[in-house]
Amino acid sequence: MKSYLYMSDNSGKILKSIRPGRIVWPIAIGFAVTGYLLYKEFDPSVLSTLSFTAQSLFWFFISFVMMAIRDMGYMMRIRLLTNNQLSWRQTFNTIMLWEFTSAITPSAIGGTSVAIFFLNKEGIKIGRSTAVVMVTSFLDELYFIITFPLIILLIGRTDIFAFGDSMVEGLPWYQNQFFLFAFIGYLVKLAYTLLISYGLFINPRGLKWLLLWVFKLPIIRKWRPQANESGSDLISTSREFKNWPFKNWLKGFIATAISWTARYWIVNTLILAFFGIHLLDWDDHILIFGKQLVMWIMMLVSPTPGGSGFAEWVFKEFLSHFIPAGTGVAMAFAWRLVSYYPYLVIGAVVVPRWIRKHFINR
Repeated sequence: MKSYLYMSDNSGKILKSIRPGRIVWPIAIGFAVTGYLLYKEFDPSVLSTLSFTAQSLFWFFISFVMMAIRDMGYMMRIRLLTNNQLSWRQTFNTIMLWEFTSAITPSAIGGTSVAIFFLNKEGIKIGRSTAVVMVTSFLDELYFIITFPLIILLIGRTDIFAFGDSMVEGLPWYQNQFFLFAFIGYLVKLAYTLLISYGLFINPRGLKWLLLWVFKLPIIRKWRPQANESGSDLISTSREFKNWPFKNWLKGFIATAISWTARYWIVNTLILAFFGIHLLDWDDHILIFGKQLVMWIMMLVSPTPGGSGFAEWVFKEFLSHFIPAGTGVAMAFAWRLVSYYPYLVIGAVVVPRWIRKHFINR
């Protein structure tokens, strides 16, 4: 009951944080940085390297299909974790609200913090909503910590960490700052995954104790009662996930893998769309995939909403080896046009309707 009251008391703050008007800042930042980089990089002669054919339209369409596959994987996972308690429409709204919040908040914060609120308003109890969000986070991190070393072993090259025009293949790992950056990020993700695993499968009471210990800090002490209640709810709900059949975990991980893999393949399809299928071989495709895993770590530290501006710059520099000089910014904008801006538009439509349904009409 306390958790419900807590969510109710904070509804105004949460609704304020997801108001559609907040899309102005990420769009403004993204367009400003893109415009500046285009101004510095633009060279009319590079237009001859672009090819717009029926094949281009096909691969550009496939890039949007990849995003649809990604969202479908997320929807399948949420329905699985909630025992199909949510309809497909409710699941779609939850995912779009989640993505919209991620798009308008700094990457380091993301939409996870309010995902519990969205699930609760769709009829999922607070404790179960907390566990569902934690399990989705666990599956996301598990995909990363498994895939990243596999990609590095498969590629067998260090230029996965090359940045800008510098190629560092053969450079000792201790001299490659981007390898060290990725390695530290990997260790952080691994530690987080182990912590979540410990709380969900071994000792949820221990995780609750850790939460209460953390919430003794003066800056967040006022939320300690809510942390205590959420910890209690998590203990009861984690029992179900602890005893989940292996096949359910396998389904959840497969849905997660489909979602993330589809997201990372967007860049590959865009390169095929603009520069033709002859530009890349299979090894290049795998290398681009691996580079995006490294990019993802970098984007996590971005202070801008949804990584706006920072993402375009990282994309341009990190994938410069695979796209003709002078086209990096345009490609980065196309990438964000497919993978980021649609969530701002969809969210601006879904949020008002969702608010009317759950607040105004009631």
